[in-house]
Amino acid sequence: MATGEYDVVVVGGAAAGLSGALILARARRSVAVVDAADPRNSPAAHVHNHLGLEGAPPSEFTAAGRAEIAGYGAVVLDGSVSTVTRGDGGRFLVSLADGESLLARRVLAASGARDILPDIPGLAQYWGKDVLHCPYCHGWEVRDRQIGILAGDLETAVHQALMWRQWSKDIGLFLHTAGEPDSAQAEELAARGIRVVAGKVTAVEGDSRLTGLRLASGEVVQRQAVVIVAPVHARAGYLADLGIEPVEQFVGERLAGTAVPAAEPTGATTVPGVYAAGNIVVPSMQVTGAAAAGLAAGAAVNADLIAEETERAVAAARVGRSGG
Repeated sequence: MATGEYDVVVVGGAAAGLSGALILARARRSVAVVDAADPRNSPAAHVHNHLGLEGAPPSEFTAAGRAEIAGYGAVVLDGSVSTVTRGDGGRFLVSLADGESLLARRVLAASGARDILPDIPGLAQYWGKDVLHCPYCHGWEVRDRQIGILAGDLETAVHQALMWRQWSKDIGLFLHTAGEPDSAQAEELAARGIRVVAGKVTAVEGDSRLTGLRLASGEVVQRQAVVIVAPVHARAGYLADLGIEPVEQFVGERLAGTAVPAAEPTGATTVPGVYAAGNIVVPSMQVTGAAAAGLAAGAAVNADLIAEETERAVAAARVGRSGG
């Protein structure tokens, strides 16, 4: 049995989803946000590069967003979506993991993405704290520390090492299983004073904080932070019954992850009435960008609904004039 009927059901209650819900609720739409409360940035202590909210904990950011949309009549349902299918009258049936379901005229998918971390003992426990991925998100917090770049593919690792050099003079590029730099790469690394460490990394060492990387030789190289570039995969399994599947994303020859194809800036997917915004569409998007994408998609959803309502009103008026 459906637990509610809404103009729009938003899947995901982080930056993109809440931003989309806000503009829709202010447009006097009935909106439900289904939120599993597991945003990609939950391991991080603070949100960065969001003007006016610099340094806010992610939990405070989302709590404030929930309160704001509630002030305009939107509702937040704690839980996760298992499937979305076409229901009666062209509406969407949004089935929740707890067995309940919702009906929606439109769906905004903003469920984000997940990082697939390397399978190295000890690494996951420091993720979002001392194991990092983005210098613009975390570089200031680890400035002037001993930073290790853990290579996945060599080209990306060299790029990361040169970039992170902006925040610290003590950068070590751990080749792991990526092979040796070519002469041009080696020259660039040497010119910037970046140490190249050969050997496979077998463990991340530390206690309350990360202290180093253990190599296959048994040597532990002191580091206070480690940088990885992990594939980022869209959380979009619930859209499969509609025929919406994430597609692989590549940076050069490196698999960067998967994403749901959607038009920019509207977020329209290949299925009419289903929109997507945030990391589910652009894996590298930061919080500010995700919020902006949610805003744009929410406006597009409202415009879509207005067009539908206008079409129906015109048809009804014509019937009235004809006496039908």
